Amino acid sequence: MNHTPLFVDFQNITVAHNTTILLHALSVQIPDGEHVAILGPNGSGKSTFIRTLIREHYPVYSESGSVFRIWGQETWDVFTLRSHFGYVSQDLQYTFHRNISGREVILSGFFSSIGLFFHTITPEMENKADEILSFLEISHLADRSFSDMSTGEARRFLIGRALVHNPRVLILDEPSNSLDLHALHMLRSTMRKVAAQTVIILVTHSLPDIIPEINRVILFKNGAIYQDGPKEEVLTDRFIRAVFDVPVRIIHDDGYYYATGY
Repeated sequence: MNHTPLFVDFQNITVAHNTTILLHALSVQIPDGEHVAILGPNGSGKSTFIRTLIREHYPVYSESGSVFRIWGQETWDVFTLRSHFGYVSQDLQYTFHRNISGREVILSGFFSSIGLFFHTITPEMENKADEILSFLEISHLADRSFSDMSTGEARRFLIGRALVHNPRVLILDEPSNSLDLHALHMLRSTMRKVAAQTVIILVTHSLPDIIPEINRVILFKNGAIYQDGPKEEVLTDRFIRAVFDVPVRIIHDDGYYYATGY
C-alpha cells in the first residue's frame, strides 16, 4: 500500500477577494509525482488556484468543513513551502529589466532576487549553474545580456533559475505567451527534458503547451473545476467548446493536441 502523502488534497475550498468568489467549493487531489495541466480561459480561476497552492491566497471558513493539505500538511511555514517550488511566469520575466547576464539570472535563483547585488556566489553555486546551462542547452548564451535575448531565450533562462534548488514541483504559468514558432519549439523541447526529472504543473490556455509527458488535464471555468481526468477524455470538442465558448474541433497529432475551426 502506498502511504506517500498526496501533493495536493483540497476538499471544499472556497477563495474570495472582498465579496468576489474566485474559487467556489473546489475539491481536487493530485498525487505526488504527477504532471498536470491546468487549462482554461482568462479569468477562469487558474492563477487563483496556483496562488492558493503556494499560499498567497487562503480559503474562507466553511461551516461544512474543508481540507487544505499540501504534502499531507495543513500548516506550513510559507517560506519553507515555497522553497519546494520553482515558478516561471511572464510577469517574472518583465522584472528582469537590468543589464545582467544569463548566468547571473540563473544564479539569482539561489537568492530569490532580481540580480546578484552583494550576494556571495559559492563554487557549488557556480557548478550548479554550469550544470543547468548544459542541461538546458543554453551555455552559449550564458554571457549574453538578458535584455538582449529573445523572449524565448529569456524564458529558458528563467526555467534554469527556477531549477537551481532542485524543486519538487516546477510551476509554469502561461510559458508560451509572446513566443514565435521557433521559440515555441525550443520551449516545448525544454519542458520535455525537465519533465523527465521534475514534476511540472502547467498553467495555460493553449492546448499545444500540453507536452506528451502531461497525461492529466484539469479544466477550469468560472472559478470551478469543469472537468478533470486523462487528457484524451478531457481534451474533446465538447468540453473545450463548453469551457472556451467557441465552436472548435480538437486534433490529436504526435502526442500534442490542437484546437481548430474557431
